[in-house]
Amino acid sequence: MFDYSPEVQQLQKRLTAFMDEHIYPNEQTLYRQAEELGPWKIYPVIEEIKPKAKAAGLWNLFLPASEHGAGLSNFEYAPLCEIMGRSHLAPEVFNCSAPDTGNMEVLERYGSEEHKERWLKPLLAGETRSAFAMTEPAVASSDATNIQSSIVREGDEYVINGHKWYTTNATDPRCKIIIFMGKTDPDNPNRHQQQSMVLVPMDTPGVKVVRPISVLGFYGVPDRASEVTFTDVRVPVSNILLGEGRGFEIAQGRLGPGRIHHCMRLVGLAERMLELMCRRTMSRVAFGKKISQQGVTIERIAEARIMIEQSRLLTLKAAHMMDTVGNKGAKAEIAMIKVAAPKMACQVIDWAMQSFGGGGTNNDHGIAAAYASARLLRLADGPDEVHRNQIGKLELAKYE
Repeated sequence: MFDYSPEVQQLQKRLTAFMDEHIYPNEQTLYRQAEELGPWKIYPVIEEIKPKAKAAGLWNLFLPASEHGAGLSNFEYAPLCEIMGRSHLAPEVFNCSAPDTGNMEVLERYGSEEHKERWLKPLLAGETRSAFAMTEPAVASSDATNIQSSIVREGDEYVINGHKWYTTNATDPRCKIIIFMGKTDPDNPNRHQQQSMVLVPMDTPGVKVVRPISVLGFYGVPDRASEVTFTDVRVPVSNILLGEGRGFEIAQGRLGPGRIHHCMRLVGLAERMLELMCRRTMSRVAFGKKISQQGVTIERIAEARIMIEQSRLLTLKAAHMMDTVGNKGAKAEIAMIKVAAPKMACQVIDWAMQSFGGGGTNNDHGIAAAYASARLLRLADGPDEVHRNQIGKLELAKYE
């Protein structure tokens, strides 16, 4: 199970070399530009490195069994995604960042030829970005059937009204398309067939980006979270994806790969934080000996190694099952790793932060942004509680 193909091993080497040469040396530039320019601007450092990644053939690695990607399975992509996850700068540079990855998969799987030509091609080329509008401030969005936004058909158009937030990328000037989830049939007795997904161009009248939303004080990195309102927004009926009442189905198909991609990246991020903790504690002396020789430090390093290995193994198992039995067959494993990986990463990053003392709470070493990212992922794509509930139900069902 753990023998990666020669192709994947080559990609690991090439990715690692690219990270060493182009990503790590430019991380502080990214954080500085995000802070100075704000979430409404393009960060030049990303645009400078993207052509180099494309030229190196390290582009769109995420798309499984696709003519547009590297044709890798989920299991083959996992170790590559882990490498990219070591830095907040990396995923977008390689065109493998959320929510664009999920949106590209949705467009490839469910979009018409016109949708693919107009929206998918520029996304695959890294020329534009996209957003996914599902979460709403007025309802508990952990239950997606609570969504209140409306999609009403009037002749050859849909009229859209809704209030969304944590709509990633909406403040990015390159964001050209939003995949919007709302209700076309709010009275349907089947709550999972009330919703639909529709494509909304960013420049459509009635779309208003109200504000950027910080993630634990960070704007733009690790996320361009945004609040967006839709007031009498009109789009052609042809902008519907898959058909009315299929929104929940698309969401489940979209979020499965997205959840495991987050976990792959978190394993890489935790590895990076453990490395920082080891190097830092080996270079600092307190109370007559290196901090790395203090019993509490050694114990934390050992526990971090155990937790990272556990999360990696469960991530690889989930990826393997997605490839062999499908996303639905792997739903328990996907749910388990979506709980385990963010929790693990939060703990490892917290220990790394502690080892740096006060310096760990600023972002000179990327630790604070790493924590913001990991903590967000205990909520994004479904909070821990929802996944635990599903895991428990699946476990009990074995004994019915």
